[in-house]
Amino acid sequence: MIRIQKYLADAGVASRRKVEGWIAAGRLSVNGRPAVPGLRVAGGERFQLDGRLLPVRPPVESAARVIAYNKPEGELVTRDSRAKHPTVFASLPKLRGKRWVAVGRLDLNSSGLLLLTTDGGLAHRLMHPSFGMEREYLVRVLGQPGAGALKRLAEGVMLEDGPARFDSVAEQGGSGANRWYRVVLSEGRHRVVRRLWSAQGHAVSRLVRIRYGPARLPRDLPRGRWRELAPALFA
Repeated sequence: MIRIQKYLADAGVASRRKVEGWIAAGRLSVNGRPAVPGLRVAGGERFQLDGRLLPVRPPVESAARVIAYNKPEGELVTRDSRAKHPTVFASLPKLRGKRWVAVGRLDLNSSGLLLLTTDGGLAHRLMHPSFGMEREYLVRVLGQPGAGALKRLAEGVMLEDGPARFDSVAEQGGSGANRWYRVVLSEGRHRVVRRLWSAQGHAVSRLVRIRYGPARLPRDLPRGRWRELAPALFA
């Protein structure tokens, strides 16, 4: 028996988070009964979403795959067919019986390392705050932050959704009105890097993720291209 959100994620129906949202909203039923958090299924059940039969193919048992994608600016990490910009999924290798799950997000104007996997459980583990997975970025900001601003960014800043900070901030040079910094943090809240700098009065003009946990962006990987990684890297 397996938890319903993992079963549906592994079957390529939707992400765990989306399935949990369906359950919380009372939209998902199993064999005619409302699904509840923590429900375990064996496979072969009758799933309905908003009263309509939800086609579910049993997950294909095969080795998990993980790829590193060098996301360019101008692409969205979404499966929404109504998106007005290109999506990263158009550039990925095709799968049969599974789907790519993005590990976290990079917004439209951000670039760099995006991990994707066919293992929903691995994606969940890499994203969950309890695992404290480090993210490392190169950031170009407008202006020259003073020592006080850098100290506050390392010690903690109160944002609208709670306190946040960088685990480390290191200057990387720059010229004119721009300065580059290498920052590391252990969370993935929405646009948190940009919001931290904005709280100190500095807009981010470039944001490149170069590391996610043990995986680094390969220096020779062109933008818009992907490379296979060994799942054992995240064991």
